[in-house]
Parts: sequence; C-alpha cells; structure tokens
Amino acid sequence: MQLVEMQEIDFNDSFYSDIYNSTFPVIYELNAAPCGVSVLGLSSIGLMVTYITVFVLSVLGNSVVIYVVCCMARGRTPTDIYLMHLAMADLLFSLTLPFWAVYVYSHWIFGTFLCKLLSGLQDAAFYSGVFLLAGISVDRYLAIVKTTQALAHRRHMVGIVCGAVWLGAGLLSLPAVLQREAIQLEDLGDQTICYENLTASSSDQWRVFVRVLRHTLGFFLPLAVMVVCYSCTAATMFRGMRNGNHKHKAMRVILAVVLAFVMCWLPCNVSVLVDTLMRGGLLGEETCEFQNSVSVALYVTKVIAFTHCAVNPVLYAFIGQKFRNQLLLTLYKHGLISKRVLAAYRRGSAHSTASQRSRNTSVSL
Repeated sequence: MQLVEMQEIDFNDSFYSDIYNSTFPVIYELNAAPCGVSVLGLSSIGLMVTYITVFVLSVLGNSVVIYVVCCMARGRTPTDIYLMHLAMADLLFSLTLPFWAVYVYSHWIFGTFLCKLLSGLQDAAFYSGVFLLAGISVDRYLAIVKTTQALAHRRHMVGIVCGAVWLGAGLLSLPAVLQREAIQLEDLGDQTICYENLTASSSDQWRVFVRVLRHTLGFFLPLAVMVVCYSCTAATMFRGMRNGNHKHKAMRVILAVVLAFVMCWLPCNVSVLVDTLMRGGLLGEETCEFQNSVSVALYVTKVIAFTHCAVNPVLYAFIGQKFRNQLLLTLYKHGLISKRVLAAYRRGSAHSTASQRSRNTSVSL
C-alpha cells in the first residue's frame, strides 16, 4: 500500500474511476477545486443501506433464478440458459456491494489485493451482463425472424457464446485488475482509497480516448446490436399478429429485462461520458454549477445502476409465466407449498396450455 500526497494523484483515469471514487465524497470535493463542487449532502449511511439492501435482494433473487433454471429437466431453451448466465453475472456483481458499502461509509480498508479483485469482478460482471443481453437479442432475432434456418444451430451455439462472453468480459476487466490499488493519502489523515492509478505521463487526450472506447465497447455498441435485432424482431412479430400469430407474448420477459437494463445503466453511462468529455476539455468552458450538476448526476445514476442486479428476478416473477410455474413446482417438490396451492395456480394458467407446444422456439423465463 502506497502513501502519497494528494497532488500526486489524478482521480479521473478510467471508465469506472468516477463511479467508484464518487463513493468517497471528500476526494471528489477536493478534486473539484477551485469550484468547490460538493456532493456531501448525499448521505453515506443512506448509500450504505441501499447497497446492503440490494445485495441481499440480489443474492436471494438471482440464486433462486439459477436454481430454478437448473431444475428445468425439460423445456429449457437457449434463452433460458442465457438468462441463467445473466443471473450469474448479476449475482457476481452483487457480491462486491458489501465492500463498496463499507467504502461509502468510511474508506478503503481491504487492501490492494481486494481492491484489484473486486474491481475486476465488478467490471467483468457488468460487461458479461451487457454482452449476454446483446447475445439474447441476436438469439431472439434468429429464433423469430430466421426460424427455420437457425433452429438447428441455436442449441449448439449457447455454450460457445456464453464462453466467449465470459472470456471477453474477463479480458476487458484486466485493466482494472492491473491498475487499481489501495493508496493512503497524507492530506486526508492517511485515509485509504481504491482507484485506478495510471502513470503521470498519460495524457488527458489518451485517458479520454480510453474511457470513450470503453463506453463504446462496453455499452453503446451492444445497445446498438439490441436496437437493430429487436427492431427487426418486432417488425416480424407485428406482421405475425396481423396474421393471427400471438408469439409476441413470449417476448415480454426479454423486452422487460432489456428495458430495465437500459433504464438503470444508460443514465450512468451518459453521466460518466459527460464527465469524461468535461474533464478532457471537450465541452468548452464549464461553470461551477454545471460541474456540481455532473457530480450529483454521477452519484445518483451510479446508485440506480447498482440496483439493477436485483431487478431481473422481480421481472421473472411478475412477467415470466414459465418461471412462476417452475418455481412453484420446485417449492412443491421441497414441501414448501401444498398440492392444492400448486393445482390452483396451474388452473389459473390453464389458458396458456394451447400455446405450450410453440415455446421451445420462442419462450423464455
């Protein structure tokens, strides 16, 4: 662990630098001089409680999703497998939250090894999540738009795609693992931070380029793939509805998952991108009011983004009929609900029996 003076540090080095360091408001305030930008009005206790709550809900919810999909002896589709891996990514992301909760409330007390490890895990979980969603959009496109041509190959491609996703996410997380470290600051009473420490020779233009590149590869490019694939899929489904085909019900869970991801992570990525351009001097001369607004936006949007890992299981429970049926069946097999409750629920969903035959190609959780 290094002991350095405040002026030797540049806190704006990486794509997630401001997301992580904004959990340490004293640093952010000092770094923002001479404008005196401060986000100290946001409660560190409130953020800590939020992170712990999201952690508990995410671990419970995503563990249930993984277990339910593993219990699907029959009828498990490629999309179900993708969603199981998405739950694994959310679970991995949530496991880092207790450490950041402590960081929010105090300072970094876990040393350089955990600083590197947890930063890498969180980056890998985020990248794998967005890549899996892009892969699901391609899978839905092949299943609905190119039904006959792609059906035979989709099941064989699942393992390859998931493996490539995790490998790519791991590679993209390596910079955080290699560059982040725990640093003690003399100016703050030897308090410790966890941040990405690039060499002083790195130019502002290079840092901006790297961060924009990570934005592009890690969010906006996969988002463009989703938009294109779902636009084509929606057009095909619309034509099918006009012909009396109602397969569109099978897309509700997928679209809800994608919309939840975009709503949670798009504001955060936009905020960090604006901050990147501002600190690179590409937005012209900014006022202190504008800088303060960006600082507050980074805080708020980061909290929204971090809550995403607990959202998907809720969507599956309220929207995914197949997931609810399998969950109830699992609970019944473990003696947690009665046969009467199981039968009552199945009677309530009996209207969907006629469409069950088509679910191998179009349904998800």
